[in-house]
Amino acid sequence: MLPETVFRSDELPSADRFDCWRELVSRTHAPLELHSDHRADFQAFQRVLALGAVSVWPTTFQPVCFRRTPKLIRQSDPEGLHLSLPLSGPLRAVRGEEETVYGPGSLYVVDTSRPVDVHGGDGSSPHTGVGIEVPKTLLPLPRDQVDEVAGLRFSTREGFGALLAQLVGQLARDTSSYQPADGPRLGMVVVDLLSALLSHALEAKSSLPPETHRQTLLLQIQAFIQRHLHDPELSPRMVADAHHISVSYVHRLFRSEAETVAAWIRRRRLERARHDLADPAQRATPVYAIAARWGFPLAADFSRAFRSVYGMPPKEYRLVQSDQS
Repeated sequence: MLPETVFRSDELPSADRFDCWRELVSRTHAPLELHSDHRADFQAFQRVLALGAVSVWPTTFQPVCFRRTPKLIRQSDPEGLHLSLPLSGPLRAVRGEEETVYGPGSLYVVDTSRPVDVHGGDGSSPHTGVGIEVPKTLLPLPRDQVDEVAGLRFSTREGFGALLAQLVGQLARDTSSYQPADGPRLGMVVVDLLSALLSHALEAKSSLPPETHRQTLLLQIQAFIQRHLHDPELSPRMVADAHHISVSYVHRLFRSEAETVAAWIRRRRLERARHDLADPAQRATPVYAIAARWGFPLAADFSRAFRSVYGMPPKEYRLVQSDQS
């Protein structure tokens, strides 16, 4: 087996659990401020696998805010990249005014030389994931390119991201087939896959202007909305979570449109409802059923919204269309 360090909070007195785990995370990653509403009886489990200069740490913990501040960076900076693969429970990273939400199928990168707030877990639900620590000096990339990767979105469902996630996931599950001497070799495999992933992402980023990235993401979001118009839970928050971005960024993307994202959703729903009301094959379907089908659970709200756009109530619109057919 590979050498590893195991932490189980339930082996410690309740009063000591949070501080001991904070010390372990700071040693494994970099000095951090940690805050949690659950510190009085904190629950966490963590294994740290030593792969030479690289480390991999599967972990589960109750909701925590990790904060890497400018003061801590000045005091100590290991000059590394931290990657996290969420398995359950969200991770929300805040960098300046940008906020990005990560979940299963995604990977986020933190540069120890840059301030960041990371919120792990949600409410009372714990977070489970795998962290990876890689010194920047091991990456065969120009330093200015390495500095660009923090904040980029990576998928673990395809390409190099999937290969990296498969390797790390396998190590997190079982290391019994490896000898201690295999650790540094596995560490370099991690470095090679990470280097390929970052190089691929940076080449794609440099080949497209920022406006193209923005427009592509906006089109993806609009297509997502069209597919989920029937879902009563559809909202800017649902859109943001599905695309691993913040709600505020969703709103900024729609500034170039004639409507806000909420208005865009409402208008598309009204268009679908109007189509169904004019459809002769659906004349036996009650108006309230069509309204509910397209995200308007209250008939009165639907009637007001429909009239404000089309100038007449939905029942009257249906009668007019029936007379014309």
